[in-house]
Amino acid sequence: MKLTNSAILAFAASAVAAPSATTPVKPRKAAAACSSAVTLDASTNIWTKYKLHANTYYRKEVEAAVSAMTDSSLAASAAQVADVGTFLWLDTIENIGKFEPAVADVPCNEILGLVIYDLPGRDCAAKASNGELKVGEISKYKTQYIDPIVKLIKAHPNTAFALIIEPDSLPNLVTNSDKDACKKSAAGYRDGVSYALKNLNLPNVIMYLDAGHGGWLGWDANLKPGAQELAKAYTSAGKPKQLRGIATNTAGWNQWDASPGEFSSASDAKYNKCQNEKIYVETFGAALKTAGMPNHAVVDTGRNGVSGLRAEWGDWCNVKGAGFGIRPTSETGSSLADAFVWIKPGGESDGTSDSSANRYDSFCGKSDAFQPSPEAGTWNQAYFEELLQNANPPF
Repeated sequence: MKLTNSAILAFAASAVAAPSATTPVKPRKAAAACSSAVTLDASTNIWTKYKLHANTYYRKEVEAAVSAMTDSSLAASAAQVADVGTFLWLDTIENIGKFEPAVADVPCNEILGLVIYDLPGRDCAAKASNGELKVGEISKYKTQYIDPIVKLIKAHPNTAFALIIEPDSLPNLVTNSDKDACKKSAAGYRDGVSYALKNLNLPNVIMYLDAGHGGWLGWDANLKPGAQELAKAYTSAGKPKQLRGIATNTAGWNQWDASPGEFSSASDAKYNKCQNEKIYVETFGAALKTAGMPNHAVVDTGRNGVSGLRAEWGDWCNVKGAGFGIRPTSETGSSLADAFVWIKPGGESDGTSDSSANRYDSFCGKSDAFQPSPEAGTWNQAYFEELLQNANPPF
């Protein structure tokens, strides 16, 4: 199926709007770190052994949100969110500075989740979350972004790390190859992802390469080329043994196993059988296996607690009426899905609804988008409270 331009843009933007920089905070307490070096076996599901760490940065955001609430019952529920494990986005060179404070309080039985997200020309088909590095600055990406992160992880061999590698990047090359910005970014994306996979392939690391979601690469016409694009990255990186598979639904809204599916009655549904993320993980997983790449997955359930909210499948920005979803767990009911995790920090905006802003994306002004909303990554108190009130299961 040939997607419309609006659908392609929507799918491309659906995964991410990166968190913004925040002032570093002190760790809340010393942790019982492992007494010896950690070795993660990527041939197994490490989430059955490790719990996703509730990082200190999201905790501080939630604690500030709680202090701003006047409803004591809501505040009590909100306080529980601070204890939910969430990935930390190292989305700029400056934000690598968050690493040391974040790692300081990780116990031995927990794993620190990090999102690697700073490719040159980042988000080539989106407006709300463009990155700091220009197209062509691949050397800067390698030496000033990836290399310092590698050095930091090596300096903490007694801590376990789970990495999500470059949300949106390779899926954009599958569905948006006709766009000038993506054409210009393509070589840097492929080189950068390969470099990241190769150099972050460390014993105490487990990696998942972003694979969009069922409404993006799940279309019949996208499954095979999508799997081949990701597999090429895996191969060009030397088939790193610490790559476990893929991450899906990053910052997304798709249901895990809703049947028949949120958009199953759409006129073009016959061209996409991946009407929920479970079907997508298993269908795309089979394509990955054929292409020669590890095919296990983690799925972002941070904000998918409510279904039926979007006017169109590609609507991705601050979806109105959304709720927190299933808390991180390895009990997924699928042999290919390692865990449900919270990748996008709920409460941080996907993009501004201010149409006069430089980074305004029209999807953030649609009728199904929560308004007003601030710039991508900025805390939105009202939206956090909505996610909390609509949480499924509730807090």
